[in-house]
Amino acid sequence: AKSQVIVQGKVWRSQNARDYFERKSQLFEFVKASYDRLSKQFDVIVIEGAGSAAEMNLRDRDIVNWPVVEMADAAVVLVADIDRGGVFAQVIGTMDLLAPEERQRVIGVVINKFRGDLTLFEDGVTFIEERTGVPVFGVLPYLRNLELDQEDSVDIDRFRKTPFEADTVNIAVVLLPHMSNFTDFNQLAAEPDVALRYVASPQELHGADAIVLPGSKTTIADLEYLRKVGFEESLMTHVKRGSEMMGICGGFQMLGKEITDPQHVETGGSSKGLGLLEVETELLAHKKTVQVRARSLRESWGHECLVEGYEIHMGATRGAKDIPSCFGILPHQEKPSLENEDVRLDGAMSLDGRVWGTYIHGVFDQPEFRRRWLNRVRIRKGLAPLDLEISEAVSQRMSKALDRWADHLEAHLDVDLIFSALGLGGAVPDCHHKSK
Repeated sequence: AKSQVIVQGKVWRSQNARDYFERKSQLFEFVKASYDRLSKQFDVIVIEGAGSAAEMNLRDRDIVNWPVVEMADAAVVLVADIDRGGVFAQVIGTMDLLAPEERQRVIGVVINKFRGDLTLFEDGVTFIEERTGVPVFGVLPYLRNLELDQEDSVDIDRFRKTPFEADTVNIAVVLLPHMSNFTDFNQLAAEPDVALRYVASPQELHGADAIVLPGSKTTIADLEYLRKVGFEESLMTHVKRGSEMMGICGGFQMLGKEITDPQHVETGGSSKGLGLLEVETELLAHKKTVQVRARSLRESWGHECLVEGYEIHMGATRGAKDIPSCFGILPHQEKPSLENEDVRLDGAMSLDGRVWGTYIHGVFDQPEFRRRWLNRVRIRKGLAPLDLEISEAVSQRMSKALDRWADHLEAHLDVDLIFSALGLGGAVPDCHHKSK
């Protein structure tokens, strides 16, 4: 299997793991250039490695761990997850496997996700410090109900069995094999009147008021998967019965009549779409990556309703001139004005408005649009609309989670010791701003 290699925000090429590692020298030059650029702009740079700090089988091909540390002449902090068990083996085993010059770069250890009485681990801290010769900067208690965005798909299982209820807006997100941009739905799932479920089979769509086709890393392959497991017929049935259907990015492309791939971005050739929107997509070798600000073009969403997000896709989607668009993307972050001739149209919708698609990731992150869309589904279901303040509170709660996490770190880490070890004299930068 091949994966896209992203270099400085752009698709470089698709490679398998072996080819990727063989390009280590070439790729590392890009890493150096990026680091040099960042080091001119910032006083402190945090470099996150991948996997373990002691991947012995990948040592000679490693790009993201020790080669970057050595290039940047960086200090290293080991973070160990005690919730997984075996924390002493994690820390001491890793230190033992490091080369002497690597071990000298480790300035301390952080123990994460500790459950219970912290005083019961004081002897553990002493043991680690004596065996490794480096300080433990802190032991972080397990912090429950922290509403931060998860990495990729790590939190999907939590939403696999969400029950659909009569008094909730029941949203089914189709779990594609190559699904991308999982965070598109975090704030939707946090709404008190929403039951969001990731579905892997057509049978799990039962009871859905709205169905979402998410973004995809390989649109044509995921479209063929939908057909193979029987989703296509089921999706058509649900739309005919009145369910709302929407697609984001690759999901939007699937909703159209056809996807062509003349440049062999994926498999080449063409693939018939689901035919729910009167548009066609051509995959392109160049990946578009841009932050956008847009205004709704639909009356029920509110013409004054703004959304902010980003586009990241390899394709152009076109339809007839009479096909309604979803959003007008505003130029250069200027003051919104649909009278501006430079407004770029995004997305498409069916004439009855129940099927729509957009290229904008993060479209549900804005509370006003999210609540307007949810209320539209509620009304169709026979439920009364809810106030905008409910969705605004959800967005504020997500923002406050960052403050909560920062307070947690400040309370349980010896921040002065960390900055002193970095040669900053214990002076903590003024970077902790409270959300209002």
